[in-house]
Amino acid sequence: MLDLDKNLFEEIVTEEELDSLHRNCKGYLGVEPSGLPHIGSVLVIGTRIGAMMRAGIKMQILLADWHAMINDKLKGDMEAIRRSGELLKKAYSIELGDQKPEFIWASDLIDKSSYMEGIIRTAKQTTLSRLKRSLPIMGRTENDAESDFSKYIYPLMQVNDIFELDLDVALGGMDQRHAHMLARDIAEKMGKKKVVSLHSPLVGSLKGSGRMDNFLKMSKSDPDSAILMTDGEDDIGRKIRGAYCPMGESAGNPLMEILRIIIFPSSRKVIVHRPEKKGGDVEFTDYKSLEITYRNREIHPMDLKEAVTENMVELMKPFHVLEKYLEK
Repeated sequence: MLDLDKNLFEEIVTEEELDSLHRNCKGYLGVEPSGLPHIGSVLVIGTRIGAMMRAGIKMQILLADWHAMINDKLKGDMEAIRRSGELLKKAYSIELGDQKPEFIWASDLIDKSSYMEGIIRTAKQTTLSRLKRSLPIMGRTENDAESDFSKYIYPLMQVNDIFELDLDVALGGMDQRHAHMLARDIAEKMGKKKVVSLHSPLVGSLKGSGRMDNFLKMSKSDPDSAILMTDGEDDIGRKIRGAYCPMGESAGNPLMEILRIIIFPSSRKVIVHRPEKKGGDVEFTDYKSLEITYRNREIHPMDLKEAVTENMVELMKPFHVLEKYLEK
C-alpha cells in the first residue's frame, strides 16, 4: 500500500483502488503551457506531485503543447507554447527539488504510430453528448465547440494520453474530473485498467472565488486575480492587500484557501501578528485551528493578509530565478 497523505486531495476515485497500488506504479499530470504559471498550477499541484513521488509513484508530467494549441492558448502559437512549457519545467523542477519527474511533450507522444489508433478506438466508445459534457476540462462551452470542431478532439486526446502512457494514477485539479471519469468509463468498455483519479483543490480568484457552481478559480488572464510565479515581493503584497477577505468568513475566502491548500501543506507554521490589545501574536501549526479563530472574529482581515503575505513571499523566494530565465 502507498503511504500517501490523502488529506492533500479534494477527491480520490477510488480510495479502495488507490489502496491496492504499490510502489513504482505510474502516475501523471497533464498541463497546458499557456503563459506565466501561477501558484495554483505550480505550488498546489507541485506539492501533490511531491507527495505522490515520496509515496513511491513514478510521476510523468505531460507538457500538453498540442492541447494548448487546440484550446487557443497563446493564440495557438506553438513556438510561444513551447517556450511556456520550458518555463513550466523550470518551475516544477524548482518546486520539486531533488525529486525528478519525467517530462514528456505531447508532440512526442502524438508522433507515436499507436496514438491515432488510440484516438479512434477511444472515440468509438463514447458519444458526442458525452464529449460535450467534458468541455469544461478546457474551460470551454458547447458554443465554443460548435464554431471549432477541434475542441471535441481535446477530451479524446486527454483520455488517450492516459491509455498511451499506461497509467495507474492521474492527477489533476477538480476541473479535470470530467476527463478522468470519461477515461474510467471508456477503460471499462475497452477492457483497460481504470486510472485512479486524484483531484487537487482549486485556488480561488483573489477577487473572490464564489461558492459551489459559480466558483471562480485563479486565472492569469486577470493578473490581479492570481499570484504569478514570477511575481516579486511588492506584487505579492499588493495583490494580497487587495484580495477579497470578509471578516470572520472562511468559505469563499481565497486567502483562507491559500492557507489551507498551499501554506500549511508546505509544513509551515503560521504566525499572525496582532496588536497587544487584540491578544498579541498567535501561532498556528494547523489550518483548522486558524480557521476556527478567524471565524470567531479573533483575527482581523488585515492581520490575516499580513500573515499570508509573509508566508507567500518566503515560499516564492526560490522562484525569483524564473525572471532571469524569462530574459534568455
